Amino acid sequence: MVHGPWRRSHDSPRSGPAPVDEPRQAADGAAVPGAPPALDRQSLQRLLGAVVAISADRDPRTVLHRIVEAATHLVGARYGALGVLGEGGAFVDLITMGIDDPQLCADMGLPQGHGVLHTLVADRRTLRVSDVAAHPRAAGFPPGHPVMRTLLGVPLVVRDTVYGDLYLADKADGTPFDDDDEHLLTALASAASVSIENARLYEHLKRAAEHFQRRMLPVLPDLSPLRAAARYEPASELPKLGGDWYDAMVLPDGATCVVVGDVTGHDVEVAPLMGQLRNMLRALALDRCEPPGLVVSRLDRALMMFEDPPTATLVFGRIECGREGYTFGWSNAGHPPPLLIGAEGDTRFLAPMRHGIPVGIDETVPRFSHTHPLPPESTLLLFTDGLVERRDQDIDTGLRDLAEDAASLATAPPDELCDALITRRGHVFDDDVAVLALRIPASCTG
Repeated sequence: MVHGPWRRSHDSPRSGPAPVDEPRQAADGAAVPGAPPALDRQSLQRLLGAVVAISADRDPRTVLHRIVEAATHLVGARYGALGVLGEGGAFVDLITMGIDDPQLCADMGLPQGHGVLHTLVADRRTLRVSDVAAHPRAAGFPPGHPVMRTLLGVPLVVRDTVYGDLYLADKADGTPFDDDDEHLLTALASAASVSIENARLYEHLKRAAEHFQRRMLPVLPDLSPLRAAARYEPASELPKLGGDWYDAMVLPDGATCVVVGDVTGHDVEVAPLMGQLRNMLRALALDRCEPPGLVVSRLDRALMMFEDPPTATLVFGRIECGREGYTFGWSNAGHPPPLLIGAEGDTRFLAPMRHGIPVGIDETVPRFSHTHPLPPESTLLLFTDGLVERRDQDIDTGLRDLAEDAASLATAPPDELCDALITRRGHVFDDDVAVLALRIPASCTG
């Protein structure tokens, strides 16, 4: 339901005369003011079922859709709509149910406070109309709009602020809306307002957490002649601070240092710990320019200064240009293996048998350094497990899918490769994701 009695107008939705609302009547015809009566058991069960349905999601727009759907089913209406008000009092969004033609909804546009619904917007009280066409503020229906006879609407109030208006039209059984319908919709609107506020707070927290996490990650320096790109994507479902990170820099001996890691846990302390661990690893790499295994061993020992040492998985490596071309030397501390993507689309995970444990667990466990040639115009891809892990599949399946997707992007610029790998699953991830891609030059001048 999009427009009809609430057709477009340039009038302010907060202006106009007082609303025309049908008074509630007692059995003897007298008006009955005051609170609604208690709901019967069947109505209460239906209401609770609707509230549970509304509370099933945290995404704000999904919550709004569930509110309209629950209200329509609860009261047995043919049409339902929820108009969302912006800060200026005008409608900024409209969620509908009962009209299946998306083009019709687009053509109708947003309600602008003209017609019967202007009374609901202006007065912020429940509105019940038994004959829309006969209402003194009726504006008619635009072409193609379903003709609606009866109307029931309530405001949605969040912390004393009107968030929007929820309204229904025409019961499926042809009867007019009654007191029971009004009481049900009013109770639902009260619960729905709490769900809206929770969804808004959740979205704000998620954005704040993501912003904080991104600010903790570095901007990649110029690594010429290598071409590099990196991406970070937060987990999709929870507003949690993660410990995934990437880093890259040119060392004093000319090698390019690269790392991707994941600090264990998801809470407010993980992101700062990630920053500390990343800076410690940077300092150790710059100070000694040693083989990767030795640098990671030094990190193990350094982490022992913490009373409760943080743990993390990581791949730390050096890309060097020598007589035989480019090579990659690395040490793996319990992390998913790097993926080497050949210029012709061949792929190989760099996963030697001697695989180390995460850092921060036992400083006496030896670390290993491995080397592998990097063919001309190949791409080295380092990533965290969020890119390949799914709750409903084995990680080997995720690794295989990643290799297949990466093979088809073998010649894509590193930026496009990272973007494609992040978007291949619609930005839906069970865990944070960090990705670092490095394109090897066609020749080595070292």
